[in-house]
Amino acid sequence: MDGLFEVAPAGGGSLSGSDHAFAPLAVRMRPRSLDELVGQAQLRAPGSPLRQLIEGDQSLSLLLWGPPGTGKTTIAAIVSQQTQRRFVEVSAVSAGVKEVRAAIDGARAELVATGRETVLFVDEVHRFSKAQQDALLPGVENRWVTLVAATTENPFFSVISPLLSRSLLLRLESLTDDDVRGVLARALADERGLAGEFTVDDDALDHLVRLAGGDARRSLTYLEAATGAAAARGSAVVDLETAETAVDQAAVRYDRQGDQHYDVTSAFIKSIRGSDADAAMHYLARMIEAGEDPRFIARRLVILASEDVGLADPTALTTAVAAAQAVQLIGMPEAGLNLAHAVIALAVAPKSNAVTTALAAATADVRAGKIGPVPAHLRDAHYSGAKKLGHGKTYKYSHDEPYGIAEQQYAPDAVLDAEYYRPTALGAEAAIKERWERVRRMVRGRR
Repeated sequence: MDGLFEVAPAGGGSLSGSDHAFAPLAVRMRPRSLDELVGQAQLRAPGSPLRQLIEGDQSLSLLLWGPPGTGKTTIAAIVSQQTQRRFVEVSAVSAGVKEVRAAIDGARAELVATGRETVLFVDEVHRFSKAQQDALLPGVENRWVTLVAATTENPFFSVISPLLSRSLLLRLESLTDDDVRGVLARALADERGLAGEFTVDDDALDHLVRLAGGDARRSLTYLEAATGAAAARGSAVVDLETAETAVDQAAVRYDRQGDQHYDVTSAFIKSIRGSDADAAMHYLARMIEAGEDPRFIARRLVILASEDVGLADPTALTTAVAAAQAVQLIGMPEAGLNLAHAVIALAVAPKSNAVTTALAAATADVRAGKIGPVPAHLRDAHYSGAKKLGHGKTYKYSHDEPYGIAEQQYAPDAVLDAEYYRPTALGAEAAIKERWERVRRMVRGRR
């Protein structure tokens, strides 16, 4: 069989290379069961679909969606190994429709001849064209194969609807720092791994965890490089200097739970607010290199777009939201470009906090009890009896009025003359300021 793994023997057993002394550490330490899988507690819970598939030996196709190194390939192997199914891998990078159909025909022939089912693993299924994905449908629909397809991209954008509807979508989350630390600790102690031959200093371990960025496979690759560097120096201890040398990257002093996290984040936001794109890019790079969650960075940018730019550049929020979506759709490291795009755009944009102060002023009045009843002409007049109460009786429909603006009372009496939104004369908000002042006078009958 071509692919990453050989067919698991009838009595179970290890996947190809997992017991080989010279195989990469990440291969040797690949989990053999769901109980050894780190993270993804929602998928390993009793009664979960994945448990039912493996322990109940059911035929069910899976679509695994998650960042690299979260266990997608491992889950496919576990499904094959623990259910004693035949395992076949098709490369979404190099296979065409012909190879896909050949894999399904082979699975069908095996099922007819021996009754043995086949797990067909397709990594990076989003790279398949529509025609290639269509070729998978007969095998899935007729259950000639148990399809396990993995993707790092949003399947609602990258996988055809018929295949999506015939598969169970399981979303995998990035591993936490504690999860990755557990992976490394197991590799250091396990006989399949380093068997206690090395120890890693705490600061070196923290460095490897940060660099891994929630990717178990990457963390094991870094650990193997670091222990190799230590061995070359005749040492059984991996210190920070050795770890830095082995992975060719200096440690970034940054604790995602401590002062550095808050200090760097604060400086990042204030640099964008202060329009210093260079300083903002420095802090962005610092956070990315330290393994900060890119979703956190994206959320901060979305908030800042309204808080500090507002209507001075109406495209700011669109840019920030697009960057946040790109982080979800593409993932790191490529999405770092999208974050950089948004950071520079927000930093060089004209600034206004008029949206922020408007919300703060309105909220302050509401909390102070300045509420009052909704004017009768604005109340809902659609239900039976509303008109008898005078609801909507004198309401003026804005589109029937000159300039599309109706002069009438909108705010309750308690805040009738309140002026919450005070636009600046900066950027695009200058035009909004001129229009809003004119509209406000028209609405309130002060022409």
